[in-house]
Amino acid sequence: MSDSYLPHTPLSRWIDNFISLIGKRLVFIWLILLAVIVVNVISRYVFSQGHIELEELQWHLYSIGFIFGISYAYQSDAHIRVDMLYENFSDPIKAWIELYGTLLFLVPFIILILVFSIQFVSSSWAVGEVSSAPGGLPFRYLIKAALPTGFLLLLLAVVSRLTRIFQFLFFSSAKGSSDAGK
Repeated sequence: MSDSYLPHTPLSRWIDNFISLIGKRLVFIWLILLAVIVVNVISRYVFSQGHIELEELQWHLYSIGFIFGISYAYQSDAHIRVDMLYENFSDPIKAWIELYGTLLFLVPFIILILVFSIQFVSSSWAVGEVSSAPGGLPFRYLIKAALPTGFLLLLLAVVSRLTRIFQFLFFSSAKGSSDAGK
C-alpha cells in the first residue's frame, strides 16, 4: 500500500526528511549489534568466557533499533496493515479510514505510552538505576529513555501523516490529481 495519493505539506516534508534521516542511520545500529553478537558468541564458545555486559548491550541495541525504527516504518508506509479490502477502496475512503484509525487508535496509544514512560525514565534516573546483574551496564535510565524518545518520533510521523491526510481531505481542490503525490 502506498500513500502517494496524499499530498505533502511543508511540515510533512520537514518531518519526513528528519525521520528518514534517522531511519537511514539506524542501519549502523544493526551492524554494531551484529558485531557485538559475533564477539559474544566467540568469547563464550571459543574462550569459554561469558560477558553479561555484551548480552545487555545486545538487548539495548536491538531495543533502540526497533523502537526508533517504528517511526521510520510508519513514515515510509512500510508498516503492516490489512490490505485485502483497503486496497480496493477509493483514495478518499482510504484517507478517511486512515484518519479515523490514527485518531482513535494510534494517537491515544502513543499518548498513553508517553505519559507512563516519562515517569518510568524519570524514576530510573532519580535513583541512578544500574543493571541488577553483576558486571552489567550502568545508566539503565538511558536505555529506558529510548522508549519515550522513540514514541515521540512516532508521534512526529503521525503528525506528518495527519497533515497530509487533512490536506487531501479538506484542502485539495483536485483529489487524486497528478500533483497529489508530489
